[in-house]
Amino acid sequence: MNELLVIAVIGSRRCALRAHEVQSVIEVGEVTPIPRTAAHILGLSALRSQALTVIDCRLSLDLALDGLATDGRAAVVKVAGHAYALLVDAIEDVEEAQSAPTQIPGGFGAEWTRVGAGMVETSGGPALLLDVAQLVAGHALEPKAA
Repeated sequence: MNELLVIAVIGSRRCALRAHEVQSVIEVGEVTPIPRTAAHILGLSALRSQALTVIDCRLSLDLALDGLATDGRAAVVKVAGHAYALLVDAIEDVEEAQSAPTQIPGGFGAEWTRVGAGMVETSGGPALLLDVAQLVAGHALEPKAA
């Protein structure tokens, strides 16, 4: 398996994004909130004059926000022609997959199962391969107040 993966941490879990889906990794600057959107949509930010919708991956997975530090970086991806910044707790490195994605033994719960495309082995250990479209979609959340 020669697929390159961007290794990230979300909620203390080691995750992988397919490198060909990641346009860049950025430090998220100012985010302008968007009223009445789902809670996992933090707002809009800009990258080289391009608007990015900022998605908080912890909120997309319905994880608690308290107690976990973040390095303020995000993976920029495109889903259905729209650019998104996936805010994660940390970006570790780019590694090569050493196995094809396999079924997750025992599972990680409903939200992780929703976004997981399988478990892959890397030189740094196993990582959960994520479906970026599912992270962007989030789960059934109530919209933020205006």
